[in-house]
Amino acid sequence: MFRSLLFTVLCGIAVAATSSHLNQHWELWKKTHNKLYAHQVEEFGRRRLWEQNLEMINDHNLEASLGLHTYELAMNHLGDLTTEEITSSSVGTIVPSELERVPYEFLKINKSLPASLDWRDEGLVTSIKSQGSCGSCWAFSAVGALEGQLEKTTGVLMSLSPQNLVDCSSKYGNYGCRGGFMAHAFKYVINNHGINSDAAYPYTGKRGRCKSNPEYQAANCSGYGFLPKVDEFALKLGLANIGPISVAVDASKLKFLFYHHGVYKDHTCSHNVNYGVLAVGYGTEKGEDYWLIKNRFVRTSPGF
Repeated sequence: MFRSLLFTVLCGIAVAATSSHLNQHWELWKKTHNKLYAHQVEEFGRRRLWEQNLEMINDHNLEASLGLHTYELAMNHLGDLTTEEITSSSVGTIVPSELERVPYEFLKINKSLPASLDWRDEGLVTSIKSQGSCGSCWAFSAVGALEGQLEKTTGVLMSLSPQNLVDCSSKYGNYGCRGGFMAHAFKYVINNHGINSDAAYPYTGKRGRCKSNPEYQAANCSGYGFLPKVDEFALKLGLANIGPISVAVDASKLKFLFYHHGVYKDHTCSHNVNYGVLAVGYGTEKGEDYWLIKNRFVRTSPGF
């Protein structure tokens, strides 16, 4: 339908022309991100989306320079896509309607909190990876939490396999690239007696036949629990005492997709979470409290 509507406009008055002064920038952006289009009609439509997103980014950054925002945006590989296209292909955390919340026991943990925390500094966080156009954010979030616990208990920091979860955990309520939930991933690892390393079971960005090999189990999971809802102090306690924690956020906002730097704060975000990430710390920047999130390390304000 999108292409048909666009073609009608082109064959009609063709009012929505592209900006010629951006031609060089458009060509450089296409080359940088290996963008190829089937025909001129498709490229015209994608170019218009890219220009609209670029205008939004520039307007936001101008406002940020005037102190109206606490974060900056930047163009990236998503520039020629609509929000709906991005979320339909990449956002994939599905919170069960009837969720059995096994509470985490806080009675025996240290309630004295540091002013700031960054588990990267302690070596509990692996490098950033790309999930591609697969809705496997839940799997990356789950392995991130397991990687932190593996290092904390053994001293070994190792990338674990999200592909193992994408391919093999469907009977626990996950749907591969069509979404899943971190707790379901933990259940699979517990019952499977482990998860393979990323090196042994590399990521492909699409669901395939389960190839989990017991010989290459790199980590296990003995149990998991849920932190209390809408309790930021509990999240701080968990981060300080447990390590990196799987969380989910609302990633349906356009500006979230182009975040670049600063403390991301959007008062329109909701509790309808749809994107699994990894909380790895917290702190304060220029008077703004934030959570430190592994997803290109987005810094988000409390309450997001």
